[in-house]
Amino acid sequence: MIRWFAVVFFALVLLSGLTPWLHKLGFGRLPGDLRFRLFGRDWDIPLASTVLLSLAASVLVRVLSR
Repeated sequence: MIRWFAVVFFALVLLSGLTPWLHKLGFGRLPGDLRFRLFGRDWDIPLASTVLLSLAASVLVRVLSR
């Protein structure tokens, strides 16, 4: 349980650090990514970007495990 918490925490820290670089590449602006303003704050829900990054990570793990 603690190990999964550490992995998720590390992934979130890494993703938040890479967010500006990923926005330059177009992540967060793909069709299927939601962006709206609510209560005076901009909200981003990157559904398509999350699926694409998950697919890329899956392929990377599969290639490295061979």
